[in-house]
Amino acid sequence: MDISKQVIYQLYPKSFKDSTGNGVGDLEGVIAKLDYLAQLGIDMIWLNPFYPSPQNDNGYDVSDYCAIDPLFGTMSDFERLVKEAAKRGIGIMLDMVFNHTSTEHEWFRKALAGDPYYQDFYYLRPLKADGSLPTNWESKFGGPAWAPFGDSDLYYLHLYDVTQADLNWHNPNVRQALYEVVHFWLEKGVRGFRFDVLNVIGKATTLEDSPAPNSAQEKALYTDTPIVHQWIQELNQSSFGQYPDIVTVGEMSSTTVESGIRYTNPNEHALSMIFSFHHLKVDYESGEKWSNPPFDFLELKRIIDHWQQGMSDGEGWNALFWNNHDQPRANSRFGDVVNYPYETQTMLAQTIHLLRGTPYIYQGEEIGMTNPDYERIEQFDDIETHNNYKLMRQKNYSHEEAMTIIRAKSRDNSRTPMQWDNSLHAGFTTGTPWLEVADNYQTVNVEYELQQGKIFAYYQQLIQLRKQYALISEGTYRGLMLDHPRVMAYVREHQGQQLLVLSHFYAGEVSITLPREFQNRSAYKLIGNGSLEAISNELQLGPYETVAFLMTK
Repeated sequence: MDISKQVIYQLYPKSFKDSTGNGVGDLEGVIAKLDYLAQLGIDMIWLNPFYPSPQNDNGYDVSDYCAIDPLFGTMSDFERLVKEAAKRGIGIMLDMVFNHTSTEHEWFRKALAGDPYYQDFYYLRPLKADGSLPTNWESKFGGPAWAPFGDSDLYYLHLYDVTQADLNWHNPNVRQALYEVVHFWLEKGVRGFRFDVLNVIGKATTLEDSPAPNSAQEKALYTDTPIVHQWIQELNQSSFGQYPDIVTVGEMSSTTVESGIRYTNPNEHALSMIFSFHHLKVDYESGEKWSNPPFDFLELKRIIDHWQQGMSDGEGWNALFWNNHDQPRANSRFGDVVNYPYETQTMLAQTIHLLRGTPYIYQGEEIGMTNPDYERIEQFDDIETHNNYKLMRQKNYSHEEAMTIIRAKSRDNSRTPMQWDNSLHAGFTTGTPWLEVADNYQTVNVEYELQQGKIFAYYQQLIQLRKQYALISEGTYRGLMLDHPRVMAYVREHQGQQLLVLSHFYAGEVSITLPREFQNRSAYKLIGNGSLEAISNELQLGPYETVAFLMTK
């Protein structure tokens, strides 16, 4: 299976389509909308976790890897989903949460009950001689990364929520148990896997204090360590690598281009591609997510260029994306969804889809869904959002200052229900949705978009171009005009062909002079969202205009 030609659709089951009226999306709802996804032209659906879970971290706290949470349906629903998707040429990609289990998982419960076999599945340590915690590490969700292990004198490691106990990958029994999970789903016909926070599995056997808690030095103690590469290769050889054409993607927090190449270069026999997130931190003030400065466009370009060029040179492979279940909507973040909704959305889409890598579309992106701009803190569900609202208020932010930041940065921005039509609750549910639908659903919805919108059709065209042109799927990347304050430009090259891509990230108009190598040449407009039709040495781009020229001589 050629990953370079594929486009993957991320679907958040809880918010996609509710078939029962209980206000929560489910597998039956996904099946009901497969024709819509086939019409879009995508190759694979990545579903966020739907396994049994206490839902302390939206399903990433898994209590059983090989079952379906009744909230989402049954195993027979899932089996039908795989079959119905396959009939439409669509594969199913599942989310594997292998760094930690829920403390409700049978393995952890057996460990708590005193079973030494399962106690070695986790990082259990006594307090230091001075009575302090085993290490000074911080949880990524705040507070210490250690919690008391039942009534014993031991503590367990949790890099994330206190109910998510880190698995001890040094134990070969743990690794074998996880490989069996992958085999279980492969035998159900699953064609892809997304591995959650996979580059933090490589903790040392002897855990050390960090020189500075919650710092880059601390992350280096457990992120991208040499053994991670070894274990991912073993994961490949012991599970999905035994099957043809399985697509894999690793979520790699705080990783580097060098590690990204090692994870994805085909000669390493590890993963198909990785997610990296540096480009989505360009509107963090001094590295702080809960802030709301204008995004740093030059830094955005620098990061994308660094990853594109580096991965291209090292024959690694990127997952390309602006949106996911943990990010605010990119069109609300990097554009103007009030005055230029079509231009903003299509410009962002084209910028990503014509890069080197595998593009991901997050549900609703293809119809221009936006942040919901909730008025009240009570409308938000996300625990991280509520915790940070309290923290900001404690730091003497006014309610309105805190809400402005929350409206911009909450993870709930991307989790609002899919907007299918202009009926009550946007056709997502006949009941009360678990999270309120955005107010703009009466005009931003699938039914309206398919009848008279232009965004969905633009996505269809971008998907088809990737399948049609080896220049897009296989070509090299080279950044251009990297210091231009308003325009992102790059060229894709393959077997003597060149594709010049220009994207204007702002309102108003901008005039640019083409780089000398493209001057006085003829070109064919492959795709664009504005009025510019012909190439010339001096070009004028409109608000959020994007254009791609296929150079003809």
